Amino acid sequence: MATEKQLDVDPYAAMENLREALGGVGIVFPSLRVDPASPELKLIELGRVRADAADRLASALRRGGCE
Repeated sequence: MATEKQLDVDPYAAMENLREALGGVGIVFPSLRVDPASPELKLIELGRVRADAADRLASALRRGGCE
C-alpha cells in the first residue's frame, strides 16, 4: 500500500526527473507520460521501448546508473 509520502510526489515532476535521468545515460522512452486515466494514483506510464533501450536500462541499473 502506498504511504502518504509516496502519494505527495508530483507525477509530472517525477516523470521529468525520470526522463532526465534516463537521458543522462542515453536512454529515451518515447511514450513516457503521466497516466491521465488514474490521476488519484499518480501513475507514470513508461510505454513501449525498443529492446536495445530496455537492455541499456538494465545495464545502467546494474552499474548503479553510472556510465
